[in-house]
Amino acid sequence: MNAIILAAGLGIRLRPLTNDKPKCMVEVAGIPMVERQIQYLHEAGITDITLVSGYKAESLDYLRDKYGVDIVLNPKYNIVNNIYSMYVVKERFGDTYILEGDVYMHKNCLSNHPTVSTYYSVWKEKYVREWGLIPNKEGMLNRVHIGNGQGYIMSGISYWTTIDAVKIIDRIDQLIAAGDYENLFWDNAVIDSIPLLNPIRIERVDGIYEIDTVEELRELERCI
Repeated sequence: MNAIILAAGLGIRLRPLTNDKPKCMVEVAGIPMVERQIQYLHEAGITDITLVSGYKAESLDYLRDKYGVDIVLNPKYNIVNNIYSMYVVKERFGDTYILEGDVYMHKNCLSNHPTVSTYYSVWKEKYVREWGLIPNKEGMLNRVHIGNGQGYIMSGISYWTTIDAVKIIDRIDQLIAAGDYENLFWDNAVIDSIPLLNPIRIERVDGIYEIDTVEELRELERCI
């Protein structure tokens, strides 16, 4: 089992905090978000960790020495969304946790023995412009609704079996080869592949926060 952390983005909406560092390095309660993720991965027994960097990548170098993290550069970090980050490390994808670097984990929801592909999800009474996870009668993923609503949304953390990862990689390859992928996220490849994948579990978690703006960060810090 391994983990891939996607941390190449510019973090424009978190400026000025990201003027000199990537948003995954923004501190919450005194610890960079990405470092807390790595600590929780280690707690779960997952030490094979790849971090995909881009913007201000040099500020992440210390993670190699401190935690043994392998850092891979996304050379297109400033012109494309994170589908290309997954593309550059696709050979490492399988039996893998995927974590977005701008997710703050207040507590550890990770384990070293998931058995099915899983979206770790946060319940929202009302969400706006989010990726909603619509379950079927069995509580597994039926489809993804991008927009407004009530229910489960993507938390930025997921786990994928090797069997499912192979099919998702195939779709990523197709999208990259087609050329029009600048605005795509890697989850777009998952959405396209849902009919081909084994049932995907929706697992509700608490204490997981995606931070996009300074206002969201300040609000979170008042609550924890």
